[in-house]
Amino acid sequence: MEQINFDVQIRKNTGSARSRQVRRSNLIPGIVYGGNSKPTIIQADRKAYDRIYRQHAGESLIYHLNLVDEGKKISDFPAIIKEVQLHPVTDEVIHIDFNRISLDKEIEIKVKVLTKGDAVGVKKDGGTLEHLIWELDVICLPTNIPHHLEADVTNLGVHDSIHVKDLVLPPGVHTKHDPESVVITVAGSMREEVAAAPAEGEVAAAGSEPEVLKEKKKEEGTDAAAGKAGGQAAGTAKKTEGAKKDDAKK
Repeated sequence: MEQINFDVQIRKNTGSARSRQVRRSNLIPGIVYGGNSKPTIIQADRKAYDRIYRQHAGESLIYHLNLVDEGKKISDFPAIIKEVQLHPVTDEVIHIDFNRISLDKEIEIKVKVLTKGDAVGVKKDGGTLEHLIWELDVICLPTNIPHHLEADVTNLGVHDSIHVKDLVLPPGVHTKHDPESVVITVAGSMREEVAAAPAEGEVAAAGSEPEVLKEKKKEEGTDAAAGKAGGQAAGTAKKTEGAKKDDAKK
């Protein structure tokens, strides 16, 4: 992977007020972590960083940092960007964190996953392409970091998916990500989902009844049985009373 030379200056004064002053001078405050030394507070030229960003947008880069103090270069080392903080309104870069690395030791870094082609399930069947994993954590030597990973979606039909295990990683690059995780899939169209849902007539034809109606019928059956039993008991009582009157006459 290409190494980008980037000059950074040691910043001796820290604090929020000092950082704002640095930004007003068209510089970007930052810090370098890693290595066998304490974090180094730095500042970098905004125009130089913006130029690199425009030329390599979306790529994972190795920065060859030239550390300068009072106009003199005191050291240089490879580093990658750990985090970039943006202004919440203007999206302007307000702080950069670098991580010092060794070119002969593997590192874990996020790499973008890009799609190639047009899915047949989208073009012909009206499906929707859903991109679920946009960046994949890969492990490799810094010199083997791929610019991006590519997923060919051309042959994906509706409900087909590309998993992590389907991605082709360059030699010397591997990942600890779950191989069964879905990276990209083609979801069905709304028409397909509506057609798959049972219509009200189909539910009724299947003999399904709401629980309330079932309960009501059950209660009506119970009431009818109770009424019938009551009628039989009343008839029996009348017969008994009549028999008593006959005995009294005799």
